Formats: sequence, C-alpha cells, structure tokens
Amino acid sequence: MGSSNQYLVFGLLFSVFSGFGSYFYSDKLVLMTTGAKPALKKDYFDLYTVAENISIAAGLPTPRLYVIQSEAMNAFATGRDPKHAVVAATTGILKVLSRSELEAVIAHELGHVKNYDILFSSIVSVLVGTLVLVTDWLQRSFFWFGIRSDDNDRSLGPVQLAMFLLTIIVAPIVATLIQLAVSRKREYLADATGALITRNPDALANALIKISSSPIPLKTASGANAHLFITNPFKKKGGVSKFASLFSTHPPVEDRVRILREM
Repeated sequence: MGSSNQYLVFGLLFSVFSGFGSYFYSDKLVLMTTGAKPALKKDYFDLYTVAENISIAAGLPTPRLYVIQSEAMNAFATGRDPKHAVVAATTGILKVLSRSELEAVIAHELGHVKNYDILFSSIVSVLVGTLVLVTDWLQRSFFWFGIRSDDNDRSLGPVQLAMFLLTIIVAPIVATLIQLAVSRKREYLADATGALITRNPDALANALIKISSSPIPLKTASGANAHLFITNPFKKKGGVSKFASLFSTHPPVEDRVRILREM
C-alpha cells in the first residue's frame, strides 16, 4: 500500500507543477512551436493600430503582437494575465479580413485575456490530471489489496476488475471530454466578450465565416496548441457528427455565427 501512496503523492505533485509550468511558460512554448515572430510596428502598422484601439476599449494593456508567416487564416492569444498577454495572427488573416473584421478577431482574442482563460485552462488541466491520478491510485490500491488479502487467489475480483476498467478506459475519456467541453465554452465566452468590446457582433460572425472557409491548414498547429486558435486550425471536409463534436476543441462555427447574429 505504501508504494501506491507514494505513486499518488508523486503524481499529484507532478500534476500541480506541470499546471504551474503551463501557466507561467505556455506563451513561450506556443510562440516557439507555432513559429510566431514579433510583429514590427513599421511592417504591421494597421495591426498595431487595431490592437491599441481595441485594448483601450477593453480596458486592457496593449498585448505584445506576433505574426505567423502563413497563408492560413487564424489567430490566437496566450499569456498568463493581461500584463503578459500575447496576440498572434497569421499573415493570411491580415491580408483577407476587413478592418472591422480584424478588430472583431483581436477583440475575441483579448476576450480570452480579459477572462483569464490561460489561468482557467491551467486549473482545469490540474484538476483533470488529478482525477486520472486518483482513479489510477484507487485501481492500484484495490489490486494490491486483493493480492495481499488472498495469496492463494491472484485473480482479479469484480471490484478490482471494475476499477481497472474504469482507469484504463473511462477515466481518460471523461478527463478528455471535460477539457474539451471547457475549451468550447470558453470560445463562446470569448465571442461574447469580443462582441461586447466592439459592439459589432456581425463583424466577428463574418470573420469566423471567412476563416473557417479557408482551405489552407496551419502547418505549425498541433494537438497541443489547437485549442488556442480562434477556429480549428486543422481543416476538415464535411460536417461533424454530434458524437464527434464532443471531441472537438472548438464549437461548430455555424453555432457561433448563429449566436452572434442573434445578439
């Protein structure tokens, strides 16, 4: 039982420290993995003007601005709080969107900053990790207890078997679904916050349609950072079933546009 308890303590500490690490250093990791580079004001004057104006409207400091050299259309925000916020946009989005649409996208990203979504996602990550660890610890404890209680019968009893199946099948799936559901809800919230900042929900709706309609995927996006982008950076043809949508990092663009149109 002692080794099982040690495993739980070590796992919990690792989960907490990884959560803190994600909170404090996620911006550097995301910028590095996406290939985002600092946007020079002389080269991206319009982006700076938009970001400064939207920041004033949102009551936030102007974020550091980065650009991803890609024809793909997308943007993301990161940073643990408004003072350390970063907003990155692809060159594709800067070329295609109108001024009002770009304002709406920047407002959406600053909505994530204003709502402290990096902190929120770090907390959720720790809680979900803890859920998996505790479930695994219970399985190990029951398994160990079952063996110790009857050295002559080393087969798993119904309780041990149930805990084992819960650990290897149910818990990871539930943990993943929780994280993805939270990610989708935060996108809706950022949409609403962005629309409130600009007072122009139609502009964000139009921007989402243009971005999601682009057939070009963002090559530097990965499963680790996909949830940060304003729309899914992996372009998929055809619709998504309700079951498949449970495993999506983003809510359907059609639903987001409909809600924005109704504001």
